[in-house]
This record gives sequence, structure tokens and C-alpha cells, in this order.
Amino acid sequence: QVQLVESGGGLVQPGGSLRLSCAASGSLFNIGDMGWHRQAPGKERELVARISSIGHTDYADNVKGRFTISRDNAKGTNYLQMNSLKPEDTAVYYCTAHAVVPRYGTAVEDDFWGQGTQVTVSS
Repeated sequence: QVQLVESGGGLVQPGGSLRLSCAASGSLFNIGDMGWHRQAPGKERELVARISSIGHTDYADNVKGRFTISRDNAKGTNYLQMNSLKPEDTAVYYCTAHAVVPRYGTAVEDDFWGQGTQVTVSS
């Protein structure tokens, strides 16, 4: 299976920046799309950004121009650079990955989630 370990969350003032990292490890054949979702208290989980294995990116409208997702395929890692942070960006951020893993004696596609990292934007 695939383990996703996030890092880089924390407390930042409005207008500040944070960089989240997500490292994938485990038994897998390859990783397709990687991305970040977030969930704020009392709200549904939402997609923030995602990146394909060849670097195509997609962003939620409310983060376009402020967040940048990138990845290092050799390391199985992706990064979310968050600039001009706003209080409404406060949430738990989850790394996600779509991967091909060995299961039942064959190769199976599945989606994996990290444990989440808290991002708090407050003065």
C-alpha cells in the first residue's frame, strides 16, 4: 500500500506563506495524479489543487494565482506553495495520490490519503 506523509503546516499571519510537502512511500508501481484537498470546520472537504504525472495542474478558483503545486517524480513527492494566505484558507490539508499498487496478485489502481496537516491563518 501507499503511505502519504504531509509536513509544513502551521500558524501564519494573513498575507503570509507556507509550503506543504507530501512524500509517498510503500509498495507501488507508479503514481498518477497527486493533489491536495482541505476541510475547514463545519464545511465539506474540497479540492485545492492537483497535478498529473506529466505536470498538468488544476486549481480551485479561490486559490488560483496564490497557490502553486509541483512534484518531483523521482522522489515521489509533491509540494503546495501557498502565498497571500487568507483566514478563509484555514483548514486541515490532506495530500492525495492515485497510484497503481500490487494487490490480489495483480496491479490495481486506488486512491490514497494522508493524515492531514493543520494550516491556520490568523493574526
